Amino acid sequence: MYVKEAMNKNVITCNPGDNVGALVELFRKNHISGMPVVEKEKVVGMVSETDLLKLFKTPEVSSDMFLPSPLEIIEMPIRSIIKFEEFKKALENINMKSVRDIMKKKVYSTSPDSTLEDASNMMVKQRVNRLPVIENGRLVGILVRSDIIRGLSKE
Repeated sequence: MYVKEAMNKNVITCNPGDNVGALVELFRKNHISGMPVVEKEKVVGMVSETDLLKLFKTPEVSSDMFLPSPLEIIEMPIRSIIKFEEFKKALENINMKSVRDIMKKKVYSTSPDSTLEDASNMMVKQRVNRLPVIENGRLVGILVRSDIIRGLSKE
């Protein structure tokens, strides 16, 4: 079976200049977890939920045991409030980041005339969950893992 028989032709895309808040809304509204990033009708990157999650880096917690003093126990709720306010501010900053800042610029793609086996092998080898389908330099579809499973079950 060929990619053109299993791919989704209705591709949802975003632009490199879109902000992360708009990207999150596209993911949520369309029930998807990744998409091509397109600029001037050319795929310039891929972005996924994983790229979003990487924005929420948490500091390493020390494994050293620590017993707080009575004053530190009193301070802990205040520290928690301060940390929460810092988290809210960081979340606002994240929403204003652009897709360009988080997208993967190396794009692995396939063509409509490739076999599902070849596309599947590329996905596994490159550790990607979706491939934009490119024909004559134009984005004509997208192939995700579930498309391959569905296509193979039809054979």
